[in-house]
Amino acid sequence: MTIRPLFAALAVVALAGCAADPAPNEQMRLTRQALEQATAVGAVADVSPELKLAEGKFARATADMADESYKHARRRAEQAELDARLAEARVLTHKSEEQLSVLNTRITRLRKQLGEAQ
Repeated sequence: MTIRPLFAALAVVALAGCAADPAPNEQMRLTRQALEQATAVGAVADVSPELKLAEGKFARATADMADESYKHARRRAEQAELDARLAEARVLTHKSEEQLSVLNTRITRLRKQLGEAQ
């Protein structure tokens, strides 16, 4: 009968070992890359609330990694990555809208010139 409690204790220890979250190193790398990409296209934390959020969440994820709180680190890093990608998308959308406006102005100017030439 002493073997049963031993097996039960071993089973609990084994399950606890399986339940431990691994360090989210890949997610941290992806998040860092997303932050760098957002900055590369012109996102600035002072202007982009999404980038500011992403940087804050990434800082907390980094602190969670140091504390070995990997589940929290992964969640915050994932959120930070999405915020950084949103910041990047907003910057690119804004730039595209500006380019479209310039092109529409040129088209209007050309149409006027063509209308005057006829």
